[in-house]
Amino acid sequence: MGTIQALRGTRDILPEEVVYWQKVEATAREILGKAAYQEIRTPIFEETGLFERGIGEATDVVGKEMYTFLDRGERSVTLRPEGTAGVVRSFIENGLFAQGGVQRLWYTGPMFRYERPQAGRQRQFHQIGVEVLGSSDPRADVEVIAIANNILQSLGLKSLRLDINSLGNAEDRQQYRQALIDYLTPYKNELDADSQDRLTRNPLRILDSKDERTKEISLNAPSILDHLGVDSKQHFDQVLQLLTDLGISYQLNHRLVRGLDYYTHTAFEIISDDLGAQATVCGGGRYDGLVAELGGPDTPAVGWAIGLERLIILLQKLQEKPIQFLDFYVVSRGEKAEAQALILGQKLRQAGFSLELDLSGSAFKKQFARADKSGAVACLILGDEEAENQTVKLKWMATKEQQTISQIDLLDKAEQLRKEIDSYRTSGVTS
Repeated sequence: MGTIQALRGTRDILPEEVVYWQKVEATAREILGKAAYQEIRTPIFEETGLFERGIGEATDVVGKEMYTFLDRGERSVTLRPEGTAGVVRSFIENGLFAQGGVQRLWYTGPMFRYERPQAGRQRQFHQIGVEVLGSSDPRADVEVIAIANNILQSLGLKSLRLDINSLGNAEDRQQYRQALIDYLTPYKNELDADSQDRLTRNPLRILDSKDERTKEISLNAPSILDHLGVDSKQHFDQVLQLLTDLGISYQLNHRLVRGLDYYTHTAFEIISDDLGAQATVCGGGRYDGLVAELGGPDTPAVGWAIGLERLIILLQKLQEKPIQFLDFYVVSRGEKAEAQALILGQKLRQAGFSLELDLSGSAFKKQFARADKSGAVACLILGDEEAENQTVKLKWMATKEQQTISQIDLLDKAEQLRKEIDSYRTSGVTS
């Protein structure tokens, strides 16, 4: 039998790369926590009808990309292709709306879409997303954009662009839909096959086509901004003014429609110029009708999702691997010394230190070589002599200074040790 490999469109995230993921997740968690967003965790699979009703049956996601199957109870189940519908289902099912006020929620985890794998696009992919439910205020739109901006900038990204559009309300979209059909119909035979199919089912998606001829035709298509009603225009104007007030630059893009049917009013994307064709790292907008569509009370909402695979590719391209410092690397040789090293290591972890215990049993020389590569600030060394005397050698990796100290004193001086380790770190001196 051959070896079993990961399925096409899935990939392993190995330790060398995981440090980037941890940096992104920690940064997002900190910024979202300071903005009073609470984490929510929803199931990875849901009843298929949730996505058909929420996302829209005419979308590519529902029509072509969902992982749908019958379970043993003959129920149609789908692996979640995006996060918003599940959060809204939970919001309704668990009565979060009854708490009143505004619910600020965020999530992270894997999503699934059956599409052609490429760099930054997998069949199992990951997102961090936010949903603000219960506010129709334009400030909510701008708050989520500003927070996404904060996260990306805190990660060190600079070449970012905000594209923004308004899709208006249902009445605005219906009028625009007909105007778009009227414009595109004479060009029907020149459109790509997917766009021809979308012409009557979902014409707004034609504006998002990657086909060169279709893009050329769409350049002169009518703008939805010319079909906004008074209320929709007022909402969008306030969003733009608030962005200006915050010093967040933007670019109007009347062809930005996003891929899901639930969007209303504000739609936006944050784009990196460093990613080539796969440029969008964050996308979102307002979806005021989705909660009611899924059986809940009329609830305005706005949110976004960041695609982690694309973001990680960008960070790997622009930055060195985040350094993970260890406090200690513990080297030991000999039966008694190795047993003491295990105990000492556990006590140091309980005291709040990070360390790696060498379990190889190899010669000191090889263990020291691994200690040099570990990034540890100091090395703790136990041999037969140290084991007999209940001592340990403490070696500072940067200066190679070494001292012998009793194991008890080492633990008793934990606070002093922490200060010395922090001093090495702040001075940028390790090994």
